[in-house]
Amino acid sequence: MSTHTAAASRPLRSDAGRPLRLAESVRCTDGLRMSTAAFFDWLAERRATHAQRVERIRFDEMSQWHADPDTGDLRHRSGRFFSVQGLRVRSDFGPVAAWAQPIISQPECGILGIAVREFDGVPHLLMQAKSEPGNINGVQLSPTVQATRSNYTRVHGGSPVPYLDLFRSPEPGRVLADVLQSEQGSWFYRKRNRNMVIEAGAEVEAGEDFCWLTLGQLHALMRHEDLINMDARTVLSCLPDWHTGADDASEAPRRGTDLHTDREIRSWLTGRRAEHRLSTERLPLTRVPDWRWSPEALSHDSGRYFSIVAVHVGSRSREVPTWSQPLLRPHGDGVAALLVRRIGGVAHALMRARVEPGFADGVELGPTVQCTPENYAHLPAAARPPYLDLVLGRRAERTRFDTVLSEEGGRFHHARSRYLIIEAEPGDPVEEGMEFRWVSERQLDELLRYSGHLNVQARTLVAALRTLR
Repeated sequence: MSTHTAAASRPLRSDAGRPLRLAESVRCTDGLRMSTAAFFDWLAERRATHAQRVERIRFDEMSQWHADPDTGDLRHRSGRFFSVQGLRVRSDFGPVAAWAQPIISQPECGILGIAVREFDGVPHLLMQAKSEPGNINGVQLSPTVQATRSNYTRVHGGSPVPYLDLFRSPEPGRVLADVLQSEQGSWFYRKRNRNMVIEAGAEVEAGEDFCWLTLGQLHALMRHEDLINMDARTVLSCLPDWHTGADDASEAPRRGTDLHTDREIRSWLTGRRAEHRLSTERLPLTRVPDWRWSPEALSHDSGRYFSIVAVHVGSRSREVPTWSQPLLRPHGDGVAALLVRRIGGVAHALMRARVEPGFADGVELGPTVQCTPENYAHLPAAARPPYLDLVLGRRAERTRFDTVLSEEGGRFHHARSRYLIIEAEPGDPVEEGMEFRWVSERQLDELLRYSGHLNVQARTLVAALRTLR
């Protein structure tokens, strides 16, 4: 049952009123447009309606895709969408100083957008039931709009993207968040999407594949495995944080209780970007060492990391009914864990400055631990990521959040990570060091106002962190 209370109406787009109105949405735990029980019935019906057929095929069976005769790079015949290329990397981050790998190149910028509308004074978010070929369960909950430029300009000749105009030409006073954010820097080369939250008017209604949910409902749904997709989570993290009150000048005194000042955090991140050594060089896909082609996959000789595979997709819910494409298929589930601790009475998270070859600036802040443990099994113990053993040996009573969530389903095949928030105990050997800093929740909110500061795994954990209050 909803726990919301009536409040004086104030425009959500007003900075002064924003934390209050968003807090109303958090307190409304069962929605005013669709109850949570009704949501699961609706989702089951959408999954039945939009069941996809996804089958592995050989590379030479892909329609509209081909291997470049000179480089072997996998490209769409239109020259749009994305390509799979080779990349040589040299870095001083992590246990391996140099390697080569395939990587997805998608230079165009997509739109990830959520529309927000008030019902009886309570903000609701317009969410979409969307099927993706790489999703382990087909349909997951996505933003109102989730589309690459090639999709929304209809290169494929398919149907238009619903609600797109809300985000392509937003009224300035209705923009609650609008920021370019990166995606997985180990698998995408300099990929960014425009993350947007737009206040919608009364004329915007939920279509057949859409529903209005409150933040309180979304917070509860975050604990369900493989339900809220990666694109929805990153947009949710970019919402102004109603708890820290960063839009309210009366909250400014809280800044004095952060362990580090904002300037110190920015200086530390800038320093890591300046001091880390990272170089990348494009390679023809046929010349990537230690990777082996078969008719059905491009895989590392060791069997670790990931493979590039080809799939054929049949769908009744996408812009076109059938297509084929390459997908990146990880070998093993990832772990993304955030250690948290109250310092001076203020909640802080231990962030790591991570180097990933696909980041435009080389370094972004990631979780305390971010890895696929199987990829380190062959290395000595000293090469394991810091704090990984502490995370894997976590105590249940200290684990605040623990859910397996899917990564991007449009480019990755069954990519999943266990997302964890763990309260560090007083006796835990947790130190900042050169790569780590304790960052307050308010500071995380501030960093999310700008591009390229928190990576996509960290943004999911910020969204999860906000569910714990």
